[in-house]
Amino acid sequence: MILRKLRDITTIGFALFAMFFGAGNLLLPPFIGLQIGDHVWITILAFGLTGILLPFLGILSVTNSGDDFNDLGHRINKNLAAILGSVIMICIGPLIALPRTAATTFEIGILPSFPDSNPVWTSIFFFAVTWLFSIVPSKVVDLVGNVLTPFLLLVLVILIGMGIANPITAPQTGILSTSDSFTLGFIEGYQTLDVLASVIFAGIIISATKAKGYESITTKNKVVIASGALAATCLFFIYGGLIYLGATSDIQNTHISRSALLIHISNSILGKYGTLAIAISIALACLTTAIALTTAVGAFFNKLTKGRLSYKLLVTASCILSGILAVTGVDNIIQFAYPPLAFVYPIVITLVLYIVIFGRSVKSKLPYVAALIASTIIALLNVLKIFDMLNADTLTWLNHIPFFAYELGWVVPSFVFFAVGFFISKLPYGTTRFNR
Repeated sequence: MILRKLRDITTIGFALFAMFFGAGNLLLPPFIGLQIGDHVWITILAFGLTGILLPFLGILSVTNSGDDFNDLGHRINKNLAAILGSVIMICIGPLIALPRTAATTFEIGILPSFPDSNPVWTSIFFFAVTWLFSIVPSKVVDLVGNVLTPFLLLVLVILIGMGIANPITAPQTGILSTSDSFTLGFIEGYQTLDVLASVIFAGIIISATKAKGYESITTKNKVVIASGALAATCLFFIYGGLIYLGATSDIQNTHISRSALLIHISNSILGKYGTLAIAISIALACLTTAIALTTAVGAFFNKLTKGRLSYKLLVTASCILSGILAVTGVDNIIQFAYPPLAFVYPIVITLVLYIVIFGRSVKSKLPYVAALIASTIIALLNVLKIFDMLNADTLTWLNHIPFFAYELGWVVPSFVFFAVGFFISKLPYGTTRFNR
């Protein structure tokens, strides 16, 4: 029984790791390491706080609320889950994140070795494989956790292990101070946007856990949390290792592209096998994430429409649309993606944090609604700033909001609104409407 439970936790934990670890997560840490010099450990810690801990809290928030994102949203308002969930699914699904996985696979995994290759054929093949793995949702976690992830981890562990045992050079003194290095790691980890995926992936993981026979709330939660802890541990080792490889890369040009840096590191450590190792890593990282996202899109909208749109139809449509958009290229997708993600991310992270921190002690809905209103306002203002729709006076005023310049301006206002909402909810008439 114990061995079976450990095997299930390993399978689910590996699957969750692979779901989170997309191509962007492979490209970003070495680039951070390039900039922080010898401040490696403090940067790894900072990146782990926002790039690993926050997504883990996203899983925890759903687990504590029920079985999927709908249960989390219903803690605040019955319509919130449908509206916010749909926005999240469109963003991390066929409109942005899914096509980016195929585009990244082509540009980094295929193009360096085959410069005359056509992105159309890569996109078709990539989403055909994604469709085959996604079409039976009950098998997704086992296929990803038992088949794809071990290969991905093996390649990355070899690369990182050899890079640590025989570094290209010792970490050099960087231009950033210790505090600046911490800030860089913290902000970049925050901007991985993995919290968006976490509240959706939680439903897949919980469903897989229940399918393996862990039906009671206690056993289900223990397995999900243990699996999440395993995934977080793997992410911490891989992220930390990649940051270290960036810091020891012996590259002086901090304007080098992320893909060129990663290829340089891999070739320096693995020699002639370096390009192949990166191609395999990119392909597997993108494919596992694409499978998880496609499955999540199909399951979410199938449930939202109460079965009127079949899971297979949704998965097929998602793959076709994503395949078409993937051909436009990574840069175009990223440029298009930034504003909608910048809007929805603070709202989701506010929901996650306040449910995890206060969910057991604060039962009134009013404080949570107030915090979400504050985050929504700040997020909207941030989007207006992105589109240069704010005048200089307004922008100057907004920069007085703590952390607004770092896209964390929602933190203090949401807490203030939460506190005010909590105070009002304690008044005799304060909870009449919001606690029904």
